[in-house]
Amino acid sequence: MFTPRAKIYSPAKTAMQSGKAKTGHWVLEFEKPAPGTPDALMGWNTMPNTLSQVKLIFTSKDEAITYATTKKLD
Repeated sequence: MFTPRAKIYSPAKTAMQSGKAKTGHWVLEFEKPAPGTPDALMGWNTMPNTLSQVKLIFTSKDEAITYATTKKLD
């Protein structure tokens, strides 16, 4: 059975940002299981799994860790 791998991090502010907006939250993001393959018709990269497009936002690190453990994520 495939167990998705996820990483939890707090994003840093960008170089163009002087305030603290868009900081202070935690993101759970799934890792890409395999590299994309080019589509024969359009030439776009296709992914075998769409979990790499999902980003979950939490208000605290503990909430993100609790979610990951209840869903049995690595």
